[in-house]
Amino acid sequence: MSPRPSAGTSSSAAKALPADVSGALEALADSDDVMASLIKRYGSPEELRDARPERPTDAYGALVRAIVGQQLSTKAARTIFGRLTDLFGDRTPTPAELIATDPEQLRAVGLSRAKAAYLRDLALHVEGGELDLDSLSELEDERVIAELVAVKGLGRWTAEMFLIFHLGRPDVLPVGDLGVRKGAMLAYGLEALPDSETLERLGERWRPFRSTASLYLWRMLAD
Repeated sequence: MSPRPSAGTSSSAAKALPADVSGALEALADSDDVMASLIKRYGSPEELRDARPERPTDAYGALVRAIVGQQLSTKAARTIFGRLTDLFGDRTPTPAELIATDPEQLRAVGLSRAKAAYLRDLALHVEGGELDLDSLSELEDERVIAELVAVKGLGRWTAEMFLIFHLGRPDVLPVGDLGVRKGAMLAYGLEALPDSETLERLGERWRPFRSTASLYLWRMLAD
């Protein structure tokens, strides 16, 4: 992803890749000359991974980290998440622990009042069974998004990042992501940032590997 996300975007430590990476790259290159040039220029998606510290590998931890990091720089998000985990013995708090924690304690680590409320709502959804994290991997992409956005503070963009980077879904195109839009503008020589509809049309040629194509568009921003 983009090495320095702007507000509303965030990079991830682990890059989700399709099972058949070579097949994905061959298909993208065959269907799009621009994507072919990006693959030749930047190499395998595995080489696009950054060296940032590992994030939580469990679904709940990944969502907690996503809420903490919204609208923040990578450095600030990492610092605040570290302070949060420090409160709980250097680990992600369980849903029950978050529910029992005084919101002022959460605010003391640097969380806004809204984010403290979002974390509590996530914890309540998980603890109460409204959000069954174990079943998400079995659901269609749009159903996963619907389940996640029912939680306050989890919008479509966050859900799409979860699909790409946690569930490893191969065909997700986050058309609202500023980094993807900027990357597409640069890669395709567009005069302005493409809107969602334009990016959707452009992305038709990348199916069913739009997640991998997004990695290359994010990579454009590092140059």
